Amino acid sequence: MKKIIFLSTILFSSLFIQQVFSQDQKIGYFESEVILAQIPEYNGIEQRLQLLSDGWQQELDELDAEIEALEEDYKAKEILYTDEIREQKRNEIRQKKQARDTFLNQKFGPEGEYFQNQRDLLEPIQRQIFTALRTVAQKQGFDFVFDRSGDIYMVYARGEWNLNEAILLELGIEVE
Repeated sequence: MKKIIFLSTILFSSLFIQQVFSQDQKIGYFESEVILAQIPEYNGIEQRLQLLSDGWQQELDELDAEIEALEEDYKAKEILYTDEIREQKRNEIRQKKQARDTFLNQKFGPEGEYFQNQRDLLEPIQRQIFTALRTVAQKQGFDFVFDRSGDIYMVYARGEWNLNEAILLELGIEVE
């Protein structure tokens, strides 16, 4: 019985202490998608990016149609070809597929034109939003602010909660 009372007391105390400390921190959130939708320049940027994307998608569709036509033609005439011509036709199809993949990567890959354009066009707006966010967070005394749009990201944290230096020191790495 004493163990139960002791454990209950410890549990209650830890919950009480946790609640007291959590009151000292102010946490907020915002939704970047909602903010972006209210910025007039953003709609123009989205339209420009959509036009680029649509044009490139049309080119991809044309390349896919060419590849499909080459494959159908090869299948239909395969028995008529000599071994040398078969190999030439297969190489032609492989090269066309490789050209399509290269185009896809150049336009939509991680370092492709679409994402470069998106980054270049959106960066000034994002900088404005984060500057405004930082100002609001500091004026209103927030310790942490999260972005709730999509994946949840912490976009602001008061410096006193940064543990990087303590962790580096604990690892034996000197901090300048």
